[in-house]
Amino acid sequence: MRIGIDVLELGELDRLQERSWFRRYTYTADELALAASFGPEREREFLAGRFAAKEAVLKVLGTGFGSGLAPRHISVVRDTRAAPLVRLADVAARRAAGIGVSDLALSIAHKGEYVVAVALGRESGGEEADGERDGTVTGMARAVLDEIAAREMSRNEQAE
Repeated sequence: MRIGIDVLELGELDRLQERSWFRRYTYTADELALAASFGPEREREFLAGRFAAKEAVLKVLGTGFGSGLAPRHISVVRDTRAAPLVRLADVAARRAAGIGVSDLALSIAHKGEYVVAVALGRESGGEEADGERDGTVTGMARAVLDEIAAREMSRNEQAE
């Protein structure tokens, strides 16, 4: 199990978008088309969520942008209920395969001028935690929380 989290203040994205090349480098054509269908405030919030999601996925992949990996290689689309889904292309897809990440789950939340994205990646092969076996986001999240709790208990025992 791998986890990636990113928090973004919308003003940070505003500054980045002042660069003429930023949108083409960062977003897929489908992401930009969907964003353009919203009003200005919702477009801003939507693109910020997508950017934070891409950063969270990068953390799952254990890398940053560069070495041929561009943000547009990570696409965040919607499922039939409008929940975010991750689609990897090119270098990002090869990186995920290379480290054995087979499934990605994503959550994006907005609060005022901030957006947070959490990505979970399930590693294929090897041993799975009991909570991961069903492959659901809930199962994956439960496995992560169980692992965090176990580590905390271990730290507390060592401190005693």
